[in-house]
Amino acid sequence: MVNPSSRSSHLKIVLVLPAKPKHVVSSVVSHTLNKFKDTSIAHSTLISSFSQFGTGIFTPKTISARFLSTSSCNRQTPVNHSRSISEKITNLDDALQLFDEMTKRKPLPAVFKFTELLQAVTKMKQYSCSVELFKRMNALGVPVNAYTISIVIKCCCQMHCTNEGFAVLGYGFKHNILPNVCTFSTLLNGLVLEDRFSKPKGLCKSGNNDTAIALLKLMDEKGCKPNVVTYNTIIDSLCKDKMVDDALNLFKEMVFHKGILPDVVTYTSLIHGLCNLCRWDEVDKILKEMEEQRISPNVHTFSILVDSLCKEGKVKDAKGVFNLMIQEGNVPNVVIYNSLIDGYCLRGEMSKAREVLNLMGSRGLLPNVVTYSSLMNGYCKKLKIEEAMDLFHEITKKGGMQPNVITYGIMIQGLFQAGRCEDACELFNEMRAHKLIPDETTYIIVLKGL
Repeated sequence: MVNPSSRSSHLKIVLVLPAKPKHVVSSVVSHTLNKFKDTSIAHSTLISSFSQFGTGIFTPKTISARFLSTSSCNRQTPVNHSRSISEKITNLDDALQLFDEMTKRKPLPAVFKFTELLQAVTKMKQYSCSVELFKRMNALGVPVNAYTISIVIKCCCQMHCTNEGFAVLGYGFKHNILPNVCTFSTLLNGLVLEDRFSKPKGLCKSGNNDTAIALLKLMDEKGCKPNVVTYNTIIDSLCKDKMVDDALNLFKEMVFHKGILPDVVTYTSLIHGLCNLCRWDEVDKILKEMEEQRISPNVHTFSILVDSLCKEGKVKDAKGVFNLMIQEGNVPNVVIYNSLIDGYCLRGEMSKAREVLNLMGSRGLLPNVVTYSSLMNGYCKKLKIEEAMDLFHEITKKGGMQPNVITYGIMIQGLFQAGRCEDACELFNEMRAHKLIPDETTYIIVLKGL
């Protein structure tokens, strides 16, 4: 038998462990486990104590491992506490059954067990179920921690229910559970994601951006310092919504007032926003600043530059950026090659477009529907319909590639412009036979051509 007073003293030691240095904690944990013959008591006590302090130098997993080792030395059969919940459940029914079993135990299992279950359900992408289980936990009086709150907020954001995510955040504040930077970042990403899904492309979406900036201020008020990832999320959203001046002001606040250093993602977002507004002088300044800060552009940065320059007809400059990219050891992807090909096609420089296509092939990259559509468009503009038709038929011969609505639209318009109305109508009917639904642009092409 273990002396009750001895047990009590050991439990008191356990409760103050998280404030001690790591080597002291390790020593006391080992001593506690060795002292108790009934190591299951020590095991459950240690886990319960450490779970109150969040993640640290000891986790339920590491304590369980130490427990198994100790109980083995004492020649006792270990209780299977080390088996994680993710190992116990393989589907949603298992998870719900386990939740019901856990809620019937007296006393209720520690919060980390419920949180682990929520995490497992979330990994199954059963977001609404995770939120419902969280509500049932509240009804049962199961305490929650910052990690639990983060999981539920993530689920709300994945369902595009950011308002519910904010409600969960408010619940955390009400119960003195301070969220971490990851929780706030999840909400910010949720705002951006919801904005993209709920509103038309190109429409100024200042509402959610204002909310995001307010959330940034709330982080400061709650003593949770934003990091570069947090700022990047908002800066990128502002730039995509063409609110570039607001993005630049936030960038200055981040660097000069908060002392947070920007990274390649920050600069790339600003470059994208400035390129969309054709503010080329400011793009040059950003690129020079990146060079001064020794931050090299990545493939995404180069892709934005090449695409934006080509759309502005600055194909020579785009080719210069393309060459610089290769010189610096970056490997262009299909998107960059497509941008350059499209740039040449829009200018009617089909021989140069073909050169880029050949270069692309020599680098082991296969053209896709976008590549073919750009080339077809270039040939149609020069009324070289046969060359365009050859490319159109080449698409269908390629395995795993089919013309899309845009491809058909380009070819139909080219045929009408060449006076081949019957062929154009035939191709239009073929498109519908392939169960491709014509868009507004396609109908306008047909109506104008007839």
